[in-house]
Amino acid sequence: MIALACDHTGLALKQEIKNLLDSMGLTYKDFGNYENVADDYPIFGYRAAKAVASGECDRGILICGTGIGIGIAAGKVKGIRVCTCSDVYSAKLSKQHNNSNILTMGARVVGSELAKMIAYEWLTAEFQGGRHQNRIDMITRIENGEELE
Repeated sequence: MIALACDHTGLALKQEIKNLLDSMGLTYKDFGNYENVADDYPIFGYRAAKAVASGECDRGILICGTGIGIGIAAGKVKGIRVCTCSDVYSAKLSKQHNNSNILTMGARVVGSELAKMIAYEWLTAEFQGGRHQNRIDMITRIENGEELE
């Protein structure tokens, strides 16, 4: 299941992503925003990230004006590896090499067609493991307050 969230600027793009997920046969849970009223993106990013971190959802796609703010908020949740992408290549590699579990995009940065291509590549890419797993383990150690040497 995919966690979805956005602020008021991402509402229309989130609907486009829902349409993509429907066409791919993927289920999702929408953590808001639900209406075009100014709001605070950290609330929605946090809700979706908690669902991913807890295992309620497998991964998430979050949208705000740039994708950056909601990504920063989501990234504060332990266990979350956010990629903020505005191109297909970065989205694909963020999954293959970094095993990202939340994709963020900016509704004011990417158009709907590009956003759907980015999301599709990210959703269909697979983590390659191997040497990349060692790096993910290092990131987890940093997250746990351990030293890297």
